[in-house]
Amino acid sequence: MTTKTRFLVLGATAKTGKRVTEKLQSKGHDVRAVSRSTTPAFDWTKPETWDDALRNIDAIYATFQPDLAVPGSDEIIAAFAKKAIAHGAKRIVMLSGRGEEAAHRAEDVLRHSGADVTVLRANWFFQNFSEDLFLPYIQQGALALPAGDIPEPFIDANDIADCAVACLLDSKHIGKTYELSGPNALTFMEVTSILSDATNRKIDFIPITLDELDAEMAKDGVPEDFRGLIRYLFSEVLDGRNSAPTSDVEQILGRKPNSLRTYAEEVARTGLWHIAKSA
Repeated sequence: MTTKTRFLVLGATAKTGKRVTEKLQSKGHDVRAVSRSTTPAFDWTKPETWDDALRNIDAIYATFQPDLAVPGSDEIIAAFAKKAIAHGAKRIVMLSGRGEEAAHRAEDVLRHSGADVTVLRANWFFQNFSEDLFLPYIQQGALALPAGDIPEPFIDANDIADCAVACLLDSKHIGKTYELSGPNALTFMEVTSILSDATNRKIDFIPITLDELDAEMAKDGVPEDFRGLIRYLFSEVLDGRNSAPTSDVEQILGRKPNSLRTYAEEVARTGLWHIAKSA
């Protein structure tokens, strides 16, 4: 009798985690999707929560909060991998950030843990414009960021989830590191132009300094640790190092990744971005 693989998805409510969960379940797989608010709960900062999440699990999709680039993530990843293997969960597919050199140490620790590892390094998500982070600014009609004219090949979180599921289900991806991007690189000004076309309303891009962005985030009550991560991403990662699109999505899935224009038109039909400036 064939035993079904039992999957653990970390970050059950996050952009890729919830999609990986849905896609695995739609294929008939047993999935335990956990976060700090689920039962059992999972918290990267509380190792005492790990055992219940890992019990009777074979394979894991791991997303680290807030980001693998934060100091100390490598030590946490090392401890988690040791515990996962002890529970019998040797297969781990981990999401990382493309071009985040600070995350490489955590990736290396996982690769040398004895687990069967695949690392997915992803560019920035389309969903940053539609699910959180930049959504309120898009709804208000103006996106102000210290992004300049550096292009970024933004990617659909659905494509990342499809890649993660493919890697979890096929052993040929063990030991691989993939860099996942969308089909073409766009500046933030080009992004807002595409969103304007899709929504039939004016959405401006306003270039500002990093200090101005930080002050605005502080005024909006954004926690310091997250503000620090945003400062890191805009000052060090968004410098052009990730501007070239890759073919890794197509290599994994056998199809091209979704375009921002197609995604924007799909979201626009929901009315999500059509909120008056006074709202």
